[in-house]
Amino acid sequence: MDNQKQYRQPLIIKPIHDFPLVQSGDIISELAIISIKDNGIQLADKDILVFAQKVISKSENRMVNLSSVHCSETAIQLAEETGKNPRLIELILSESKGIIRKRSGLIIAQHRNGFICANAGIDHSNVEKPEGSDDDWVLLLPVDADKSARKIQSEILKRTGKSIGVLIIDSHGRAWRSGSVGITIGTASVPELVSKIGERDLFGKQLRGTVIGAADQLAAGAALVMGEADEAIPVVHVRGFPYPL
Repeated sequence: MDNQKQYRQPLIIKPIHDFPLVQSGDIISELAIISIKDNGIQLADKDILVFAQKVISKSENRMVNLSSVHCSETAIQLAEETGKNPRLIELILSESKGIIRKRSGLIIAQHRNGFICANAGIDHSNVEKPEGSDDDWVLLLPVDADKSARKIQSEILKRTGKSIGVLIIDSHGRAWRSGSVGITIGTASVPELVSKIGERDLFGKQLRGTVIGAADQLAAGAALVMGEADEAIPVVHVRGFPYPL
């Protein structure tokens, strides 16, 4: 083997435009295959599709009307402490392992799947109302986002013959920093962590503690392409991910 430096192939993250508005019961893999073709992209083995959490939750009927929620005494008490809707708090409690921090206008919870995030990931934004007021409807995280990702991956393999990775991402805040970033909440084949321990740095020193949050790094990049407001890009196509799937 010669000493010529080996360069990585470029990482390409492409938006999937004109992805349809998702309704309860829609099959996300079918919508993705159609939209990818309409965008002139041919899937290849080792490609990755990154999905915003909202389209997964909508397809899995995770939308809840707050008027249907019965409040416990604990929720009512927390509502008095935080100034939040007690029905929303009841949902936060039902989706959480515990409350990490609370103050006026803020609840940080540990979601039952382990994530630490505001309001247990429950969201009002980009949730179209089936009926009634916009403020009545919220969207919960998928019950098991890893399972959802694996299902999409399996269905795409059956339909296209292509072995791809799938990420489901959401926007979460960060401790001691302002602003949200995209993080992974579900993955199929895309590695969450990549250990570089034992490898050498540029000057030959052995790495002893370097573990890369690869899936979250990709999630952050995908979130930049998706946007956070009215961009209507809930899916992106990735090619050139630098770690094995």
